[in-house]
Amino acid sequence: MKIGIIGLGLMGGSMALALRNKGLATQLVGTDNNALHAAQALERGLVDQVVPLEDLMALVDVVVLATPVDVALPLAQTLLDQTQGHILLDMGSTKANLVSAIQNHPKRGRWVATHPMWGTENSGPLAAVQGAFQGKACVICDRENTAPDALTWVENLYQNLGMHLMYMKADEHDMHVAYISHISHITSFALANTVLGKEREEEAIFELASGGFESTVRLAKSDPNMWVPIFLQNKENLLDVLNEHISQLRKFKACLEKENKEYLQELIQHANGIRRILG
Repeated sequence: MKIGIIGLGLMGGSMALALRNKGLATQLVGTDNNALHAAQALERGLVDQVVPLEDLMALVDVVVLATPVDVALPLAQTLLDQTQGHILLDMGSTKANLVSAIQNHPKRGRWVATHPMWGTENSGPLAAVQGAFQGKACVICDRENTAPDALTWVENLYQNLGMHLMYMKADEHDMHVAYISHISHITSFALANTVLGKEREEEAIFELASGGFESTVRLAKSDPNMWVPIFLQNKENLLDVLNEHISQLRKFKACLEKENKEYLQELIQHANGIRRILG
């Protein structure tokens, strides 16, 4: 199977590595509007060749869209317009806007809306990781609107990469990822900005930073070109989560102001319940 990948950054590059490692592609063709990324992807051997976007469809059977979510919206329409039986899938972190944009397209069935639940704070082809998807979940959205052959092929793809599959409606997916992914990034960005503001006065704060601090703000190194579109596309869900998060922060603030040791301990013990989810 000849597979094309649009967007040769962290996700697209890691997909290319996985496809090559598992022998799932007879040829890997890439396209990227960043010339440096295209060159790095070729140098690293992520793809066999890089071609302009307009040439891609004639060379491949499957197209994987691994661009920022705002770029994916117009590209999805273009790819559906051009498809001649191709299997098309995206890897984006938001789904409702994309699914809505293509729902009335006559070739909607060729599209499989997926979200492999994996990522790091790094970006670009040099950040691509071998074995990235092994043991992770992959969400497939609105599968009832996808042609059976396209759905089956994509299901087999992710299962061959070692992923377990989950099925959701697009709006349900976006609500869940607001809680388990998107709010984590906003919190990390906000904490990093808090510390950077204080660092102007106390440079020693970074010398004192421990592994706990580093793990908490790790996500603050994430690429804004990826995350700004995600936040904006999932705005309503994120606002709901932020309101709840701010409410929780106010509880901790009130405990400290009133030196309410009992309630502070209760809040922390309740938070310990996250072990049931994380193990």
